[in-house]
Amino acid sequence: MPFEIIDFHTHPFSDDETNICIYQSHCRLKADGIRDELHALGISRIAGSVIQTKKSGIESDWQRLSRWNEDALRLRERLGDFYIPGFHVHPGFVEASIREIHRMKREGVRLIGELVPYLSGWSDLLCEGFDAILDEAERCGMVLSLHTDANAEAMDEMVRRHRGLTVVAAHPGERPSFLSHLARARISENYYLDLSGTGLFRHGTLLTAVKEMGANRVLFGTDYPICAPAAYVGGVKDDPFLTDEEKALVFAGNAKRLLAL
Repeated sequence: MPFEIIDFHTHPFSDDETNICIYQSHCRLKADGIRDELHALGISRIAGSVIQTKKSGIESDWQRLSRWNEDALRLRERLGDFYIPGFHVHPGFVEASIREIHRMKREGVRLIGELVPYLSGWSDLLCEGFDAILDEAERCGMVLSLHTDANAEAMDEMVRRHRGLTVVAAHPGERPSFLSHLARARISENYYLDLSGTGLFRHGTLLTAVKEMGANRVLFGTDYPICAPAAYVGGVKDDPFLTDEEKALVFAGNAKRLLAL
């Protein structure tokens, strides 16, 4: 059966600086070709934040994140309904982050992230500033997409403090990290997992996530343009152990529910 596919975890780009494909010289990905490339694979919509791996010495952390956020809004103008923007916040700039939450809410944007702390100059998930930002995010009905290479204990405590916030963890990781995601999902019913990066790397990861967390808490994501989206589409579509109903939830149903599409 044909499936609607929403890629919940991407990092679209408008120029070479924000194109984070590590093999640009050969892939030759172009900003104006994103939609056609992914449509050809059956992906009808994408979500995610703009990021840049190389840091400019003349910008503060907040200036850089603000520029990425503006890039995301401009990309939405260019790509239309195909692109659902995600935006950045920073615990070192609490007031500015909260203003950004309210501005994005007015813009009809409800996705924070994917946040990638190590690229943004911070790391403490339990700091007072991040707590304040997540409290406001919850009040505003935001969805948080978070890079999850932080230590498991910090992630556990963050989720305990903010059980009412929808948190989508990026990258299942290798077995120890993946098992910690499954355990964390028992802390909060609002904890989800996307498949980007390592989600299909080990045989059985997807099936285990669906059976342990429930198909309604696993989202399709690729981490494009870092990872090859065709591998992820095929990995879910051709999985012999999942039902069509489970695949439909993973591919698009859950993203549509969380983002009110």
